[in-house]
Amino acid sequence: MIKCIDVKKQFDGFYALDGVDLHVEPGSVYGLVGPNGAGKSTLIRHLVGIYKQDAGEILINGEPVYENNTIKSSIAYIPDDLFRFGADNIDDMMHFVKGFYPGFDNERFERLKSVFTIIDPKKPVRRMSKGMQKQAAFWLAICCNPQVLILDEPVDGLDPVMRRQVWSLMMQDVSERGTTVLVSSHNLRELEDVCDTVGIMNKGKVLLERSLSSLQGNVTKLQAAFAEGFDIDALNKDFEIINTSKLGSIYTLVVRGTQEECREKIAKYSPVLFDALPLTLEEIFIYELGGEDYAVKDIIL
Repeated sequence: MIKCIDVKKQFDGFYALDGVDLHVEPGSVYGLVGPNGAGKSTLIRHLVGIYKQDAGEILINGEPVYENNTIKSSIAYIPDDLFRFGADNIDDMMHFVKGFYPGFDNERFERLKSVFTIIDPKKPVRRMSKGMQKQAAFWLAICCNPQVLILDEPVDGLDPVMRRQVWSLMMQDVSERGTTVLVSSHNLRELEDVCDTVGIMNKGKVLLERSLSSLQGNVTKLQAAFAEGFDIDALNKDFEIINTSKLGSIYTLVVRGTQEECREKIAKYSPVLFDALPLTLEEIFIYELGGEDYAVKDIIL
């Protein structure tokens, strides 16, 4: 559905994108994560055809996006910094958006008034709070019935109840209509609940791209205590250790391998106690970027 091949973009001699490869399967939810300045928003602006890459290919349904009105009419995009006209209300914006999306669903727009009850259809969008503006953007975007929904910090500014409602509407479209969703967010806890695949981006590159289950299945957090005098470095023979920390007598080790493999290996060292736990997406993010000089290394989890 979405494919980027060796995409590069330079601004004043700086490579904001430096050979990005990205693949999003149709009908999936793809989480794009990374530190500030990694290039996520720049990449998204290429995916929706705002920017043209200096090199490489960006394809949606096998076609280039830039200046391709047919492909653009199948994409709905909600940026972090929302656009709105000065005095227009949600009804005015609806009529404007309909001109670009032949599949706009008027009936759904009317039905969703019962969901977005806090929004006055006659109130100028510019006079709404950030959270209300974000709700209005979602309301319009999902009524476009897009094949592809691209979101940059989508639920920033929304209260917990509305966040859940918005995610529910999106996942309903994924399930029932096969909508493909790419979402960039710093809220990794929420992405963990909805994403099929995760791409971790840093310094203009996608460092890794895997299914969430694969990411969580191949990195394990071990918590263990050993008899007095045990040399923790002895574990290096059997484990690829990503991070080690200690609190009291308890060691916390982040290692590569499945939980089953790790349990078998550590049993050989006769720990006084131990447990093997899956990592959260946030923990995976921290430790994968730890090798990229990201400034979060000695965190006790």
